[in-house]
Amino acid sequence: MAQADALTAARRRPIEDRPLAWLAPLFLLLGALFLYPLFDVTRLSFTDATDAAAPAHYTFASYRSLLGSSEFLAMTRVTGIFVAASIAGQLVFGLLIAALVCEGERRRLPGAALVRAVVLVGWVLPGVVIGIIWKLLLDESGAGIMAYAASLLGARNPIFLSAPVPALFWVTIANVWRGTAFSMIMQYAGMKTVPIELYEAATVDGAGPLQRFRYVTLPSLRGILLINLVLITIATLNTFDMVLPLTGGGPGRATEVVALYIYHLVFSDFQFGRGAAVAVVLMAIGLVLSACYAHILQRERAA
Repeated sequence: MAQADALTAARRRPIEDRPLAWLAPLFLLLGALFLYPLFDVTRLSFTDATDAAAPAHYTFASYRSLLGSSEFLAMTRVTGIFVAASIAGQLVFGLLIAALVCEGERRRLPGAALVRAVVLVGWVLPGVVIGIIWKLLLDESGAGIMAYAASLLGARNPIFLSAPVPALFWVTIANVWRGTAFSMIMQYAGMKTVPIELYEAATVDGAGPLQRFRYVTLPSLRGILLINLVLITIATLNTFDMVLPLTGGGPGRATEVVALYIYHLVFSDFQFGRGAAVAVVLMAIGLVLSACYAHILQRERAA
């Protein structure tokens, strides 16, 4: 009788006091849309599946061939260069634009809102559209905008995407342009939380604009910068939608990042097992980097 009364009282409690009741739909949605696909991709990575009709066998062959593959090691190197350069560019340019916008607002200069709007264009456009736009810019024929501008300056047969090094350079520049807006938004929001009294005290002590930026702004943004670093690293590791229309991974495989390699394996070559294995490896890299960043962030907060 006492147990029945306790159960009745528990049912009568407001839903705010029963977190499992109102979190259950969220857990079910996460399980259906995230956990189950993650489990299935991991399971598929231990098979030699090629298409839905052919029978699949459980094996470690995909991982063995992957880790011993020279093309995968080359793609890992390309991805490392692409990710490192993109992160550095997005952080630096995002920080500079955010600082300029904040300074313009402080001085009440016209155009600060316009600058924010222009920078946000690269963030709101889909990656495929950005790839097509940069493809039109970098077309090496007479129809290309950059090629035409170079011809006006006397340059003949400019090379943008037809050689490995320039192609990787311009793909990275396009990704920096795309991701700078997100970094600018985060760092701009962080700068707006810095107490104005700190800047006033630094000014009274004789600090100039660069000194205030170095000794007041940057230390106040350490947490935001680390979170920004985590998010743009994960986003850049998973980038393939922009690269696909821009270069398709070429010339050769000079710009084929790991995420694009997964796309080609699964949707072009129908090597589901091998593609899933590469996806699991890429996920493991992202988890390791996220764990490192989380450890650094926790240590920063504890300091």
